[in-house]
Amino acid sequence: MTAILTITLNPTVDLSTSAEGIVPERKLRCTRPQTDPGGGGLNVSRAITALGGNSTAFVALGGPTGDKVMRLLAEAGIGVYPFPAPGETRMSLTATDTATCEQYRFVMPGPDWGERDVSKALSRIARAAPEGGIVVLSGSQPPGIPVDFPARLAAKIARTKARLFLDTSGKALHNLLKAKSPPADLLRMDELEAEGLADRPLPTRADSADFAQDLVRRGLAHAVIVARGSEGNVLATREGRWFAKAAKVKVVSKVGAGDSFVAAFTLALARGKPLPEALQHGAAGASAAVTSPATDLCSARDVKRLLAQCPVSKI
Repeated sequence: MTAILTITLNPTVDLSTSAEGIVPERKLRCTRPQTDPGGGGLNVSRAITALGGNSTAFVALGGPTGDKVMRLLAEAGIGVYPFPAPGETRMSLTATDTATCEQYRFVMPGPDWGERDVSKALSRIARAAPEGGIVVLSGSQPPGIPVDFPARLAAKIARTKARLFLDTSGKALHNLLKAKSPPADLLRMDELEAEGLADRPLPTRADSADFAQDLVRRGLAHAVIVARGSEGNVLATREGRWFAKAAKVKVVSKVGAGDSFVAAFTLALARGKPLPEALQHGAAGASAAVTSPATDLCSARDVKRLLAQCPVSKI
């Protein structure tokens, strides 16, 4: 299998709990919390492990909370390439109101980074990139990380023999439009992010495919994926456009759906599957993830069960 390196500069200890009736100014008696290592890249690594694959997690860690993340990753059997963070690793909280099934997510910012920290991280990532492997950047970035970080990472990875998968958003995603960096091998975004980048609505899958293919032709990536929520996922390259339908399932929690998509998609490619089949695996991974509670991700059993419900068609 092709080696996979995930990158998480803003990891977290994810606490998830529930209470009956979340209201202000009252003590809320919560259930015993579930504790998981979190952050986009770590979620991708966790899901890859759950699907029977292997990856190494490049992760910036600091302080006692960082030590806890290391222990949780070791317990999960995930290999770690640690990088010293400039401050204490953050914590995040997901609370579910059992009376309404509404979910509240409290996400902390993480430590502040300086330019020296950024430069060191880029150099270390380039050294850690597996030759002929896949490097996945996913998740939010901590304060101080410049908006051109994905573009600078693309330039670094281009000097290696690894492929770069970007799952980014916000200003960092918009910066790719003007950055003169080598194209990533894959760029993924959700429907709202795509519409923000396009500066227009994308009401149909064909609209998403047109926009994704335009980004490919403009040199942002060799392949672009637009996730269209409960409808499914669009993938475009210069040569083709495909759509993978999302399975019709009961949504329990949307936490980790995108990371589960990236994990299942990346693992399928690492195992030699063609792009359309990898897209189907990604759609099944996201569909499986939303059926699991709190910060749980997809499972191999559910992905296998839902695969047939995520057919791929050309656009």
